[in-house]
Amino acid sequence: MNNFEEKLSKYAEVIVKIGANVQKGQKVWVNCTTDALPLVYKVTELAYQVGASDVHVKLTDDKLSRFHAEYQSKEIYSHIPQWVIDERNDYLDNNVVFIHILSSSPNLFAGIDAEKLGALTKNAGEAYKHYRTCIMTDVNSWTIASYPSADWAKLVFPDETDADIAQEKLLDAILKTVRVDKADPVKAWEEHRKNLTEKADFLNDKKFVALHYTSKGTDLTVGLPKNHIWVAAGSKNAKGVDFLPNMPTEEVFTAGDRDRVDGYVSNKKPLSYQGNIIDNFKLTFEDGKVVDFEAEQGYEILKQLLDTDEGSRRIGEVALVPNDSPISNSGLLYYQTLFDENASNHLALGAAYPTNVKNGTKMTEKELEKAHINQSISHVDFMIGDAEMDIDGILEDGTRVPVFRKGNWAF
Repeated sequence: MNNFEEKLSKYAEVIVKIGANVQKGQKVWVNCTTDALPLVYKVTELAYQVGASDVHVKLTDDKLSRFHAEYQSKEIYSHIPQWVIDERNDYLDNNVVFIHILSSSPNLFAGIDAEKLGALTKNAGEAYKHYRTCIMTDVNSWTIASYPSADWAKLVFPDETDADIAQEKLLDAILKTVRVDKADPVKAWEEHRKNLTEKADFLNDKKFVALHYTSKGTDLTVGLPKNHIWVAAGSKNAKGVDFLPNMPTEEVFTAGDRDRVDGYVSNKKPLSYQGNIIDNFKLTFEDGKVVDFEAEQGYEILKQLLDTDEGSRRIGEVALVPNDSPISNSGLLYYQTLFDENASNHLALGAAYPTNVKNGTKMTEKELEKAHINQSISHVDFMIGDAEMDIDGILEDGTRVPVFRKGNWAF
């Protein structure tokens, strides 16, 4: 086994045993592209070795996906067949754990009609409503990891002429973010989760009614709903089994108040959305809703995102990430939200997680909306933090408590 293979084996072990935490007799669904097959083979074999009853691998291919986007009509391209929906729902209802392995180039669909991509997002959002509910309420376990495809590696390391070297460089960077480079990755994750949990406990004790963000291009007040809950790394599914949704993760997050966001905010890292890059954009909020926006790159794609549905112009997630964190300190720009959001404070347009409010998983959609928890078929994180960002927590009596100073935790 060569060095690259050894690294993939260690990575697969973290994905299967820590991220997905596959249980004996459990079904596993793996979403991936053909680029990621070297890792998928190892994940699949290990999942069976730890007791999985069925590992269902759902493959796509970037070149084929690009052809479909280019040449199919908007109606055909955006249509989701009922049998596709039924297949996923059948697995969902049988305690499946989802493993998503991302590897596509962040600009895969550059130049594709924004309306066509937007139509697919809307139709998929409606078709996979049951899936979205199960995932966002932690009924089913799920985890997201990544594999360094050649196209993605070239984007991250544009000066590296050898594609194989670029891929291994990106793999090494990925492994470092998920602590596979440590002598004992499991222990390293336990310590990391403990540190993040301490931050979440502090924030939950304070019961802030809002957060005030200030930085270059940003002066934003985000309300926090009554009975909101700050959550750190790690979740439990409906059967009480631990899993780690995002690999990597550096965030502590909660839900924003869908009706109490005011001011303006600018992105600090590019956003890859629908295979396009959106950058140098600014959003202006009034009473929780985006009322104005601008973007130097990807304006039409941003417009489609904001017009997905009524909830896509409102904040669903509020996530705090220190600037002094492994991904940020690496100096790398991944052009993939899974990594870049863990190098920066971020917000998410669209749906909030019901797990971020007391008894939220037991609430109906109307009850969640009444509790000021945003509903949408979309959920898109965008990065707003930098080394200059200050954040104040605002208490009910108006007292301000420093939460972040110069991009890092103030407590």
